[in-house]
This record gives sequence, structure tokens and C-alpha cells, in this order.
Amino acid sequence: MADTYRIIGAEMSPYSVKVRSYFRYKEIPHQWILRNAASQAEYEKYARMPIIPLVVTPEGTGIQDSTPIIDAMEKRYPEPSIHPDDPVANFISALVEEFGDEWGNKWMFHFRWAREVDQISAAGRIARMRGGDVSEDKHTAFASQVRARMVDRVWFVGSNEATAPRIEAGFIEMLGLLNSHLATRPYLFGGRPALADFGLWGQIYEMWTDPTGGAIIGGSAQHVLDWVHRMLWPKAEGAFEAWSTLEPTLMPILTRQIGVQFMPWTCANEKAVAEGRDEFSVTLNDKVWTQKPQKYHARSLGMLRAKYAGVADKAELDSVLGAAGCLSGLRG
Repeated sequence: MADTYRIIGAEMSPYSVKVRSYFRYKEIPHQWILRNAASQAEYEKYARMPIIPLVVTPEGTGIQDSTPIIDAMEKRYPEPSIHPDDPVANFISALVEEFGDEWGNKWMFHFRWAREVDQISAAGRIARMRGGDVSEDKHTAFASQVRARMVDRVWFVGSNEATAPRIEAGFIEMLGLLNSHLATRPYLFGGRPALADFGLWGQIYEMWTDPTGGAIIGGSAQHVLDWVHRMLWPKAEGAFEAWSTLEPTLMPILTRQIGVQFMPWTCANEKAVAEGRDEFSVTLNDKVWTQKPQKYHARSLGMLRAKYAGVADKAELDSVLGAAGCLSGLRG
């Protein structure tokens, strides 16, 4: 067990299952440990931030935040690589991963806490995970507390009376686009999982475990459902594809989901954080979106821009990003 990593996370955390799926794909020896009362002491020993997942290395170092965890592990375990050789596909994978982490979380969080049936399901599962072996009365009381707290936090992802219909319609559109893209390949970038798969899958997997999200995915997107199952224990089934073969069905996702929604939103959020505002509004698809700014999203955009800046030859990539409406936001 000396070479075993310890992942302290939660089954209902999209970022935790994202990291677990990556470790499984890489066949990195690890233990999956629920964050609860039993693991809290170890968590506090290594965690610098109150977030999961936390990975404890065999050397006794704690790593947090799903993307930095994967970046760090990719240096230690470079094969099989999760980065396509095609330079355009390589960066687009990073962009889609960022989109999954930051915009996909809006779908997941909204659907999980918008309706009574999903609230009851999610709160009960969280209470069972965190509460351990307790009486049914204590479990019910704890689940009620969890439900009240989380329903009150939907503002965190920008879900409110005005934005709720757009979040749901946006996910339905994305599901259709993703289903078409996955109709001819097992993973987003071809025959093996890329960074993008892990980020986007974590959010959609969590939705699939909830009553409403699971019904929508299972009832209308068979190829996405197959991908959800496949990513639980991903494996290489072939090679990455070149951008030229991915473009016909992946470009609509870039233009209609990332270019017109995510990029203007994340840039507006960054500006609001820099200006110290308590709330910001941005026009997305000719409709105003209003929410409180989030500091983490601004930092995350900075990391994505650093990856873009590191691309040596940007000529072909810039053409794709420009057509998708993403270029100006990445140039800062």
C-alpha cells in the first residue's frame, strides 16, 4: 500500500467522481474514501481549502481541486495520455473541460435542487453518506437540514426564477448535440477519454443519478447514457481523432453552448470580481443573465488562458476559436 493514493471525496460530488474516473482510467493504485466523520481528521490534516476531492499522495502531500489534481497526476503518469496529439483538439479538450466544470455545474446543481422529488432524493443520500449509522429520526432530521441549506444555495450557480427555464433549455439542447457527437465514437475526442470527458462527464453523471436528470438522459439520449456508463470505468478503445473529423459535430457545441453562453458569462464574472461588485448582469442569447460573481471562476479562467498562451502555433486554433466566438475571451 506504500504506492497507493487516497482520494477523499463524495459520490455526489461531480469533481470527486471526475478524479476517481481519471484514476481508474490510468490504473493508478488508489483508495476511495468518503468524506465523513470517520475521515474528517485525515481530511483536515492535508486540506488547505474546504473542498473535495482531496488526493493524498504516497509521500503524504495533499492536492486539491480536480483540474490541478489531474494536471499533477498526468506529469507522474503520462501514459496513456488524456491529451490529443492534434494541437487544435488538444486545446479544445481543455476548453470543454473548463466548460463542464464551470457551466455544466449550473445544470447539475439546478436540476438537483429545483424540484421536490430531486431535493428529497439528494438530501437523503447526502445525509446517509455524512450521517453514518444513525436512527431514522436522526437521518430524517439531518436530511431536512441538508435540503433547506442546499435549496437556499441555488443562487450560487445563477439559478433563479428568471434563469431557471434557460438553464433547463440549455441542457436539453446540449444533450441533443452531445448525443449526436457520441453517436459515432465512444468518447468526446475519439477512441479514448480526453481531459474534456472527465470534466463534462462528472456533471452529467451526477444528473443521471437524480430522478429528473436521470429520466431526461435515459429517456432521450441513448449515446450519452452509454457514455455515462462507459466513463465509470473508462478504457482506451482506439486512438484520438484529428480535429477535422471531430469538427462537424463538436463545433456546434463550441458555438451554441460555449461561444454564446459560457465565454461571455465567465468574462463578465471575471470583470465583476475585479471590480468588487456584489452582482453582475450579462446578455446571453439576447437575454439578460444576472447572478452574484464567483471568485473561483475568475481564477479558473486565468488558468485556461495560461493554457491558451502556451500553444506555440495558434493560427489554426485561432481560426476555430474565432468562428466559435471564444477567441476574444481567451485573449483577455
